[in-house]
Amino acid sequence: MSVDGSLKVVLCWHMHQPAYRDPGHGQYRLPWTYLHGIKDYVDMAAHLEALPEARAVVNFTPTLLEQLDDYAGAVQRSLNDGTPIPDPLLNALAAAALPGAAPKRAALVGACLRANESRLIDRFPAYRKLADLGQWLLSHPDHAAYVSDQFLFDLLMWYHLAWLGETVRRSNDWVKAMQEQGEGFTAIDRRALLELIGQLLSGIVPRYRALAEAGQVELSVTPYAHPIMPLLLDLSAARQAVPDLVLPEMEAYPGGRARARWHIEEALRTFESHFGFRPQGCWPAEGGVCTDTLQLLEQHGFKWAATGGQVLRNSLDRYHPQHEAEIRCLHRAYHLRDSALACFFRDDGLSDQIGFKFATWHADDAVANLVHNLENIALACGGSPEAVVPIILDGENAWEYYPDNGYYFLRALYRNLAEHPQLELTTFAACLDQRIKRRRLKGLVAGSWVYGTFTTWIGHQDKNRAWDMLGEAKRAFDEAVGGAALSGEALAQARQQLAICEGSDWFWWFGDDNPADSVRDFDHLFRVHLRRLYELLGQPPPEYLDHAFTSGGGAPAQGGVMRPGVQATG
Repeated sequence: MSVDGSLKVVLCWHMHQPAYRDPGHGQYRLPWTYLHGIKDYVDMAAHLEALPEARAVVNFTPTLLEQLDDYAGAVQRSLNDGTPIPDPLLNALAAAALPGAAPKRAALVGACLRANESRLIDRFPAYRKLADLGQWLLSHPDHAAYVSDQFLFDLLMWYHLAWLGETVRRSNDWVKAMQEQGEGFTAIDRRALLELIGQLLSGIVPRYRALAEAGQVELSVTPYAHPIMPLLLDLSAARQAVPDLVLPEMEAYPGGRARARWHIEEALRTFESHFGFRPQGCWPAEGGVCTDTLQLLEQHGFKWAATGGQVLRNSLDRYHPQHEAEIRCLHRAYHLRDSALACFFRDDGLSDQIGFKFATWHADDAVANLVHNLENIALACGGSPEAVVPIILDGENAWEYYPDNGYYFLRALYRNLAEHPQLELTTFAACLDQRIKRRRLKGLVAGSWVYGTFTTWIGHQDKNRAWDMLGEAKRAFDEAVGGAALSGEALAQARQQLAICEGSDWFWWFGDDNPADSVRDFDHLFRVHLRRLYELLGQPPPEYLDHAFTSGGGAPAQGGVMRPGVQATG
């Protein structure tokens, strides 16, 4: 596939969803894990399966892998004996009857309208018709009790049909028949759709494992619950890129180094239990790195890590002030001082074009533009065999904004990159196998793939308050462990719950620049997780966990979650 002097290009897709399950009543509060499962995770595998010459890195977070397992098992149990599914939407799809109370019926309608309107709802006239009725109903919620079960069942069917992956839609004759039928779906139809959802979810991990075994995909991992490891290690690391950043009241997260090690070790264990081998690479949560983070990853056997391009620029500006005159091509593998760990830096411009810009372009024009930019990089790098361009973004979120879930764009992207005579579509591990030379960095400015800073997770009053709440819970955990109040399974459960609380997503959502509904959802779920941790410790939860603490959020809703390098998710 490659020729001498070709520019190496690595497509790295990060697959991530936080822990959406309420630890109190066991229900999933948000459906995004299984919806992205049946849409994006299956599509991304299928595009690679369709072109054996294609290559990619696919990064999984362990909390996503575990939730996919949980969903697949729950769907199968429901099909076997009618066991309720711990997800309101899936359980409603499987139900013989729906709730009669108007508020619950209105809530069900609202949930079935949480989809990209132009790409998922407008595409299907039958769904659009139901959505119009549903939107009227939401403005007249008292009328919900008079809505027929058939309307709700049809809306549930269309919601899930619309969320199916494009490769499924094009290859499955039953799905085509259901779309043609359009309405009047029966209990048999709903069961068939639930069976399909179960098959898709249970097949995700085996499909990626098979792609890895075939040499098409390199699989990598993120520390267990997606924590910002540099902040666990040292909150003041956030000031390396933003010196005047306001930090939380606590000076340091208690026992952060031990917790960072736990997340790495648990990630390796979970990954190996799913795929049968240990990964060579790590995409730290949000590309968050610092010197200590890279050292910890190397100590645990990782061969490479990746982060944002602005982290490289900040580091070169500080430690290599003459870099623009000295270095013609920044697209290289690097290593920090005497470390053997290779560090790859995301091309933020190209990655964000895919995430934010190309969704409104014709697929061929978008790919031609990307290829042209890569050809310019190859020219700038003078045909160096060491040059490598990492294109890294979430593997699930952007496609909701593309026509047909990015079907034409992704097919053209893989085909054009795989066949281009000057470009070598490859993986990070393959680059290391070729023993490419790594440029030495004298130092690293801690940061992430969002602006090269940590301001998305710390610095705002709500984000800082969340860190202080987490720090208080961690001190309670340490006291319980130190006093031998926990052992065995109880201690393992508390450690697991603490890890969920340490995830980055809670802090991401707090602040003024996110949709108010999402801020409320994550505020509530964060406090629920903290409350559950105190319960596992045998301690009364602080009274403040009963009250929202965020200022609300101010961005308009986008039909899902906003993340860097993407349009939205759930």
